[in-house]
Amino acid sequence: MKNALITGGARGIGASIAKKLAADGNRVFINYVNSTEAANALVKDIKDNGGEAHAIQADVRSDEQIELMFKKINDEFGGVDILVSNANMHFTQKPFLDQTWEEFSQKLNDEVHASYVTARHAANTMKDKKYGRIIFISSTLSESPAPSFIAHGTAKGALDSFNKYLAQELGPLGITSNIVAPGLILTDATRQAPDEFKEFIKSLTPTGRIGEPEDVANTVSFLASESSSHLTGTYIPVCGGAYLG
Repeated sequence: MKNALITGGARGIGASIAKKLAADGNRVFINYVNSTEAANALVKDIKDNGGEAHAIQADVRSDEQIELMFKKINDEFGGVDILVSNANMHFTQKPFLDQTWEEFSQKLNDEVHASYVTARHAANTMKDKKYGRIIFISSTLSESPAPSFIAHGTAKGALDSFNKYLAQELGPLGITSNIVAPGLILTDATRQAPDEFKEFIKSLTPTGRIGEPEDVANTVSFLASESSSHLTGTYIPVCGGAYLG
């Protein structure tokens, strides 16, 4: 049984990933900051379906809390084998000319810092096992800009580049690193979007539908599996062809 840590795993895409990885036979650790009730409900749901899950609270913007989270998993369960870096970082949605450096850099710093520190802790454990899967949840907005998403898209673009360097450096240690980049996905947050907007996105999407969290989870499941052992440094857009790079 592999140990899979999903940061920001209590809701939305993260919750679907946790359910799928548990169904695949992994022991899952659901990281959360404030969503205690949702995390505990998800743990119960996974256990009721025969899986193993643990909720673990930590703010991935804090080095100290990250260290304690990894120490607990290392000491009690033998360390992380699969890291899904999914934690959502707030950002200021403004056009470039209206946005301050402080607003822009907050997203960039939070996104890259959380991904960097969690990946470093995970990789230090994985190298001893000569096995590991690191999966970053990015966005098609890193490659296909949209108005007022400059902070979000740039931060995800930095993550995409970071992923390539990890793939190159960690490959010889038996560790793969890959990007999953969702397009518009129907979560609690996006389901409230105007129908006109959703119909517009559908019209741009070759598959003719908007993605569900399960679409992202299925892609993560493959990248976390043995079947993906020769796949690293990739950028996989999960968007029904809305972005074709």
